[in-house]
Amino acid sequence: MRREALTGNQAVAMAVMYSDVKFVAAYPITPQTSIVEKISYFVEKGLMKAKFVNVESEHSALAMTYGAALGGVRSFTATSSHGLLYMHEWVHWASRSRVPLVMAVVTRTIGPPWNIWPDHSDYMDQRDAGWIMLFAMDAQEAFDMTVQAFRISEDERVFLPVMVGLEGFIVGGTTMSVALPDEESVKEWVGERRQPFVFDGSANITLGNLASPEDTYILHRNIHEDLLRSIEVIKEIEKDYSETFGLPYIGPVETVGEKESSYAVISMGAWSGDLAEAIKQLGRNDVSLYRIRVYRPFPCKELRQALSRKNGIVVFDRSISFGSFGPLYMDVKACLDSEYTNVVNVIGGLGGVDHSLGEYVSVLRKILGEMDREEKLEKQIWMEVSR
Repeated sequence: MRREALTGNQAVAMAVMYSDVKFVAAYPITPQTSIVEKISYFVEKGLMKAKFVNVESEHSALAMTYGAALGGVRSFTATSSHGLLYMHEWVHWASRSRVPLVMAVVTRTIGPPWNIWPDHSDYMDQRDAGWIMLFAMDAQEAFDMTVQAFRISEDERVFLPVMVGLEGFIVGGTTMSVALPDEESVKEWVGERRQPFVFDGSANITLGNLASPEDTYILHRNIHEDLLRSIEVIKEIEKDYSETFGLPYIGPVETVGEKESSYAVISMGAWSGDLAEAIKQLGRNDVSLYRIRVYRPFPCKELRQALSRKNGIVVFDRSISFGSFGPLYMDVKACLDSEYTNVVNVIGGLGGVDHSLGEYVSVLRKILGEMDREEKLEKQIWMEVSR
């Protein structure tokens, strides 16, 4: 195991090379571009034996990645924001065809107004598309999750595409120390390409033809049930990866603080580090942070166990379902029994707004104080913007 200074985007590119990917379709979009630039360098220098195709749009990037995966090769692409929206049709084609492939989403807000800064809006918009969705907090997780994503996607109990999320600039563009296993050991660990069927002319197979409502219903139910069951596969594969390469096992939900605490703060992504520090500055040992690392399938069982007998829960969302609540909050609420009434949704960081540590401390002190005093709670609070 050696260490290198890598950005989150470079770590994803290294993971793709180490995983023996054979096809990459690329269209540049900020803040994802440096992933495919790095991969193109690997291919050009002969470090990575893969077909690299520059396409004219993000729609074609995922379409070609899908086609290559159907043809039997391990395939990858990456995108952000409006590029992800443009390829959204193929997001559904990939999952409903049960095609194993991996895509990195370097998150960025959706316009208008035009904005290149990160939030979770683009990533969260894909939550109903039938993909396994992982979300990294730092460059190390970006590398580890991308490698694991190929094994997860190609597991015969799963056979679904996997999306690896990481925040643009904050993770994607920030240089960090990353522990890298030996490349050949990673290739051996990932193994040979596995998929349910191959379009290579050797069998009479059709895909995408008109189906009856009943057949469509069954196919969709199977995707849902396999996606729910995949949580155990994800845990199993992460444990195997951790044991093989001597890295700590974390699981779908990371706990920071005492497991038996009275209050829970729930978040996803890089700002979880700020929230952990804010909780420390509050000087309260009765508050713990729970960071979501696997967003789809949503880890309901793990969260229910973690949140048992909590007096209050604060869920931080970096995206909003306009006219309702944050997506993470809605998923958490759906997992909880009806007696959990002290659950507050905090919306922040939209459009790339960077809240200060003091602002996190302030909003947590306010909400936790109201919970301590058993006061009536606002169900949704928007963090203030400091210009």
